[in-house]
Amino acid sequence: RFLVGPFGDHTGFYTPVEPFPVVHVECMTMQRDPIYHSIVTSKPPQEDLGLGKATERIFLPLLKLLIPDIVDYDMPAAGVFHNCVIVSIRKRYPKHAQKVMHAIWGAHLLSLTKLIVVVDEDCDVHDYAEVAWRAFGNVDYSRDLLVTEGPVDHLDHASYQQFWGGKAGIDATRKLPTEGYTRGWPEETAMSPEIKALVDKRWKEYGIE
Repeated sequence: RFLVGPFGDHTGFYTPVEPFPVVHVECMTMQRDPIYHSIVTSKPPQEDLGLGKATERIFLPLLKLLIPDIVDYDMPAAGVFHNCVIVSIRKRYPKHAQKVMHAIWGAHLLSLTKLIVVVDEDCDVHDYAEVAWRAFGNVDYSRDLLVTEGPVDHLDHASYQQFWGGKAGIDATRKLPTEGYTRGWPEETAMSPEIKALVDKRWKEYGIE
């Protein structure tokens, strides 16, 4: 092993100098007009964004087989694909969101996830403004925040010890009476289709370009 680094990694930070295995190349051949495949990594989003998003979509059916409660999920580029997972579920019983959090933390490399945000199935997990609106408005942070510890990524610099650190799960779903919520969950404001059609029909009259 040789000491190598630091490297500018996909996390957006430089990794420390560490010992890594050495490969001794004894022979090399080359085809005509070769293409060397590589990507540039740095503070996201970078060239690895497509790889991360493709992996996210490819593994969705497999994740649903493992955790049937899941409708969809999103791994934001800002979370470097293993620090944050936004997941929508078909909520059916009390603390369903917490059950899904633990299932994700027990699912292979998803165990490295530091933050999980769980929303209802009618929320578009790829619309970060919609997710933020629910996480800011639907959460009582004294009751709906699950804090635990577990494995974290090798490159995570925030954890106080390598490979192990804190995690949080945010339950941004609508709360049920059986979860201790007795006030009656309010309905979301919405414009009726008739009003929307009327506004669209008269849009030119408003003089707004």
